Order: sequence, then structure tokens, then C-alpha cells
Amino acid sequence: MKKSDVPIVKRSLFSWVFDGNLKLQFLLVFIIMITVATRVIPLEMQKRIINEAIFLRKIDLLFYYCGIYLAAVISSQGLKFLINYIETIIGQRALAAMRKSLYNHIITLPLNFFRKTQPGMVVSSVVSELATSGTFVGMALAVPVTNILTLLAFAGYLIWLNWLLGLVSLAIYPVVMFLLPLVQKRANRANKRRVDTTRTLSSKIAESISGIHEIHGNGSYAIESKKFNRIVDQLYRIRVTWTLYRHAVKVLNNFFNNMSPFLIFVLGGYLAMQGRLELGALVAFLSAQEKLYTPWRELIEFYQVYQDASVTYKRTMEYYDTFPEHALVPEGREPYGLDGRIEAKDLSFATETGIALLKDINISLKPGEHLALVGFSGSGKSTLALCIGQLYKYTDGHLYIGEHEVSELTKLDMINNIGFVAQAPFIFDGTIEENLLYSCIARQESNDGKGASNSLPSLDDIIAVLQQTGIFLDVLRFGMNTVLSRNGHENLVSRIIQVRKNFQREFGKSLADYVEFYDQNKYLYYSSVVENLMFGSSNRDEFKEDRILKNDEFLRFLSNADLTRPLLSLGAELSRQTVDILGNLQIDDVLFEQSPIAPAELDDYKAIVERIKKQRLHQLSEQDRDRLLAIALRYTPGRHKMVGMSEMIERLILEGRALFREQISAKDPDAFTFYHLDEYIYSQTILNNIFFGKMKTDSQKAQEKINQSIVQLLIEADLLETIVEIGMKFQVGSKGDRLSGGQRQKLAIARAFLKNPRILIMDEATSALDNKSQARIQNLLTTQWKGKSTLIAVVHRLDIIKEYDKIAVMRAGKVGEFGTYKELMAKKGMLYELVGGKK
Repeated sequence: MKKSDVPIVKRSLFSWVFDGNLKLQFLLVFIIMITVATRVIPLEMQKRIINEAIFLRKIDLLFYYCGIYLAAVISSQGLKFLINYIETIIGQRALAAMRKSLYNHIITLPLNFFRKTQPGMVVSSVVSELATSGTFVGMALAVPVTNILTLLAFAGYLIWLNWLLGLVSLAIYPVVMFLLPLVQKRANRANKRRVDTTRTLSSKIAESISGIHEIHGNGSYAIESKKFNRIVDQLYRIRVTWTLYRHAVKVLNNFFNNMSPFLIFVLGGYLAMQGRLELGALVAFLSAQEKLYTPWRELIEFYQVYQDASVTYKRTMEYYDTFPEHALVPEGREPYGLDGRIEAKDLSFATETGIALLKDINISLKPGEHLALVGFSGSGKSTLALCIGQLYKYTDGHLYIGEHEVSELTKLDMINNIGFVAQAPFIFDGTIEENLLYSCIARQESNDGKGASNSLPSLDDIIAVLQQTGIFLDVLRFGMNTVLSRNGHENLVSRIIQVRKNFQREFGKSLADYVEFYDQNKYLYYSSVVENLMFGSSNRDEFKEDRILKNDEFLRFLSNADLTRPLLSLGAELSRQTVDILGNLQIDDVLFEQSPIAPAELDDYKAIVERIKKQRLHQLSEQDRDRLLAIALRYTPGRHKMVGMSEMIERLILEGRALFREQISAKDPDAFTFYHLDEYIYSQTILNNIFFGKMKTDSQKAQEKINQSIVQLLIEADLLETIVEIGMKFQVGSKGDRLSGGQRQKLAIARAFLKNPRILIMDEATSALDNKSQARIQNLLTTQWKGKSTLIAVVHRLDIIKEYDKIAVMRAGKVGEFGTYKELMAKKGMLYELVGGKK
């Protein structure tokens, strides 16, 4: 069997060493042999430099031997870097292959496996635990071969220099090799506990984050902190023990390595004094002995890496040593095209602990029939649906789709024929389009793109399903709220500007009571003073409304335009009127909508009004003047009706508008996009560009009328599909958290509908939808899917089950009643009781 055919959980750690790396490993061995030679040469050169060049005072030999020494050192280090580079390539390649293989294995495991496995444990296994194994694979051949050959070369050289001294200095290594494994065994035991506890910690974190709503809802911070702290304290003790044993290995090794020079000094010094050992040989001997420590240390470190990797790898593979309950792809045949007939005979399902969730289920459906599964919570409705969809493997009896036993069908058979919508559907991080096409792309890739049924749906098909499921307007809104970039949308921008002009021309009069369109020659009563002055969209943060009073350039502009004093007077009048009218009333947000002063600011402005009675405006503090300017700049006459806008200030602001555009355009032309009927505003959404004005009312009726007008114009301009395409690029966020619960469910239903399956399983798939949306989906199922696809629906609303061909009433894991709505209601049995005895 090829290594690629062996399940990862059955592969040994060493099987990855040559897997896909055979040529690189042979190259490594060749480079290592050259490297070892370059490491021995400097030792011989040291001896010759002392005994020949220095002793005989030959300068030419000194330079010659030093040159060889330098060349050997440079070559050795260069080759060492090359070895490390190849090690890294092999290790990271193996780590990537391990992660891919383990992840691919994990996601095929049965659902029951994940009931006892937290996401944090899977993350820890794939991301963290395999890292050490990848490091080991990278060094598995290079490190031991390099250092063993280096040790042998150095040992041979030492014995060649002096056999007695060489044997004595090498005698300590067998002792070290005996003692180190004893200590390492204890380190391995501690490492196993560390791996297990780290997994528990990861699972605890994942559990807490997943259940953060419950933690906040119950205020159970202390409870969860205690649980977490207990595991952390346990891991602390284990890691201390494990680290101490690892250090003990190093200390033991260092001790014996430091003993070797001691023996050389004693014995070598004696032999040199006796004339039995040359001084150059003693220096070379000491240098070689010192260099022996490096390969020996690297071997010890390699041994520890191997032990850590071996423990972690084995522990990881043991945990995931489980296999899919069903074959993934058929062997020797094409996937089946199932006809949609479903039959269960004495079907039962029990958990691993022996709890029976389904007992002796007997039902039968013809192709295209619709079945509603109803009953109280815990009656087994969802379990039966999951068994039909092969998400659970039933433990007894028979379940057929067409002529085929479900337990014998492969996952590919099911993928090609079944669509599934869960009660709480999972929406993946990405775009709406990616989530819509998720099932279709999965089927296409599983079949390698073969077959007409595996082609992706067209844009027309997608839009049709979006409209059917009621999410079309949401997607259109996402598109309308998109801010276009300046590059790549020239044609679209020009068409949107034309829609803007058409909107004003065709609907300007009919919407005059609802909309105030931008007009550079008119004062805009439903825009604030600062918006009227700027009359454009800022491209710089310093010109945003919340920062404008800190912008020295803008304040200078107000002064140059003779606007500072009038605006201070306007702010003072707004303050006086607000305090006079609302100062003694109970805080009411509705009343404060008539003033630019917020309820929380009222006390501050009361104090300012008192100071205005005693001081001139120019005598007020800078802080008070800024407050008065602030409310004057956000004053919107159409909404804040406590004070009217004087004609003089209107004229000043309109003159100031022209001056502001002139100054900004000269100093920083990119700072603003000024409103002009023929120019696109890139800092604003497509909707705002078409609308090109401000709403005069918050009326929902007015908003709907405006939306209908814009949609009509988009259709006429043949832009509706383009905007929907843009909307489908909307990023839904992690788990679809940027969508509402109803939008997520509609998106999941649309995803299943686009797949156009022969069998559709819906597990309370409309529970998050409002009544109108539920009715829409049910009507769609009745009118377009009945007779076309077999439907198994877990239903929670009993008022819609009349439309189903068959109804199965479940209780305690059994089908208590099975038949049509009329038949079961006539019996006045379980269904009759469930619907409250109403016909």
C-alpha cells in the first residue's frame, strides 16, 4: 500500500522522513560528507601550524596552513547553512502535509465524534501539536548523520593522534548514553501529561468563547474563571516537572562533557612532559575534544526533539484514530442517481451509551412526496431526518433511498442527491456568493466537475432563488450600501450618475415632500450648518464632523469668511431657547429631537446660558465658545425647529460654501469630493450617490416609496443585476455574524434550493423567520418542489402541515401516527391532540 493510501492516524512519525523528500535527503547526505571533512581539516592545520610553521619559523607555511584553515572554516559554515536550509524545506513540507492530511481526516469523522471533542482541541492538534513533529522530520536524517559522522571523524582523528588519550577521552560517552534515557523516560511521562492537559485547556477556552452569551447572561464569570484557573494551575505543575527533567538531561550531559577536558589535561599533560606527545598534537587534541561537544550536544538536543515529537505525534494520532462511518467515494462505479423514494423498515438508532433515540420506525414515501415530521421536543424528529441524510448511522433496521440501503451508500452518492438545511445553519466566513454556491461547488469538486448536473448555477438562477427565498432585497441593499473604489468602475459610475439624474427628473416632484436634493445654489434645511458649508464628502479624517472644531484650518476659514461671530450668536440663541423650553421639563428624547443639544449636554449649556447673561460672547472662555460653535454647526433647521434660520446667516453660509470650496481646492484638492450632479462621490455608498440628498422624514412609507422608485430606475437602466452581484460580495463575517438570524436561515435555504436536489431535508429550517417569510417558503415548496423533489421537513408550525402529502407524528422515538392530514385528524389521535383538536 502506498504511503498516500495509509490513513494518517496509522502512519508512523518516521514515514514522513522520505515521503516526497527522497532526492533532497540524498542530496543532504552528500553535502554532509563534504561538511564532515571540512570540520576535521582545521584540526590538522592547528597541529601543523604549531609543529611546522611556528616551530620551524616558516612564514610561507604559516600563511599556507592558515589559508587552508580559513577556507575549511568558511566552507564548513556555508555548507552548514545549506544543510539547515534543506532541513527547513523538508520539515515545513512534512508539517504542511501532516496538517492537510490530519485536517482532511478530521472533517470526515462522524458527528458523534465531535460531540465529545471541543473545537479548541482540534485547533491545538492541527496547529500546535504537529509543529514539533515537522521540526523532527526536517532534522531526522541530517542531524544524526552529520553529528555521528562528525563524532566518528573526530574520534578517529583523536585515536590517530594518540590512541591511549583518545580512548580515555571517549570513555565517558557510553556512561552518558546509559544514564540519559533513564532521565528522558521521566521527561516523556511528564510530556504526555502536558499534551493532554494542554488539550483540555484549549477545549476549555473554546467552550467559553462558544458559550460567551450564556456566561454574560448568567454573570458566571467567577465560575468559568475557577474552572480555567484550575486547569492552568495543573498545567503549571506539569510543565515545571517536564522542564526540570529536560534541564536535567542537559546538566547531566554538560557535566560529563566537562569531565573530558579534565582527563585530557591530566593524562595529556603527563604524556607531553614525558615527550610522548607533541605540543601541537596536544593543542589539536584539546581543540578536537572541545569540538566533540558540539555534535554531541546537537545529538542530545535531537534526541529530546525526537522524544517530544514522538510523544506528541503518537498522542495526537491515537486521539483521532477513528474513521468515517461511510465510504467517501464509490469504488469501481459512478455515483448513483437516486430516484427519491424513501422507505424505513424497523429503523432504530441508539447512542454509544445505549440510549435509544429511534425505535422501529416504519415509513414510506414515493418520489416527489413531502413528509412533515411533527411531535414534541425530544421525540426524535431531527434524529430521523439526520439518519435519512446519513449524518447519523442508524444502528438497526433498514433505510432505503430507491433500491439502495443508506448505510451502504457513499458520501458522494448522498452529496449528489440530497440538500440539507439545519435549524441553526452555519454560515461560513466569506461573501454571500461563496455561501450561496457552497453546496454546488462542493458537489462539483467532489465529482471533478463531471456531468451537466454539476455545473454551477447562472446569475439568473441565483437571482430567482434569492427572490423566492426573500433575501433578494437584503442582497440588493448590501449592494446599494457598497462604497466603490476609484479604480475599475468607470462605466458603472457613469451609469449610476445617469440614474441619479433620472431619479431627480422623474421623481423629483412626487418625492418633494420626502426628499431635499442637493443643490449647490440653495441652502439645505435638512442638512446641518457644517454640511451646508462643506457641501461635499470629506476624504480626510481631520475634516470629519466629530473633529472639525480641532481643525485649525477650518477655524481660520470661519474667521476669514466672517462666520465665527454669527455662528456663536446662533449657538447662544439655540442654547437659550433650549434651556428656556426644555430646561425644567423631564428629559424626553422626542422633545430633544427639536434641538441640536443632546439631553446629556443640557446641564453644561444651562451653565453657559447663565454666563452669557453676565458676559459678552468674546469674553467667554475658549471652551464655552467651542461648545456654542459645536451646536451651531450641527444645527439642522428642518429638524431643530426651536430656532429659525435667519436669511442673513443663510446668505453668509452660501457665500462661505463657495469660499470653502475655492480654498480647499487650491490647498488640497483631494481632501473633499464636492457635491455636483455630474460627479460621483467615491466616499459614499451607491445608494447615497443615486439619492443625492437628505430625507425630510423618517416615515417607513416614504422610505419604501423611494426604494421602489430607485429599484424601478435600476431595472430600466439594466443595473439591477449588477448591483445584486456587488451585494453578493458582501462579507458576512465569522459564522455570518453580520447577518441577522432570519437572513442566515434564508441564505441557507437558498443554498439548498440552488443545488436543486432530488431529496431535500429541512430541519425546522424556517424557525427564525417571521410568519410572512415562512408562508413564502412553504408556498414555494408546495408549488414548485412538490412532485419534483422528495421533502422531509421537521415542522414546528402545525398550521402549515395541511400542504404535506404525509405526516409522521413522533413520540419517544417512535412514529405514533403516519398518513395524510385528513386521515390523521379524522382519527382524532396524536395529531388531533397536537393541533388542539382544531380541524
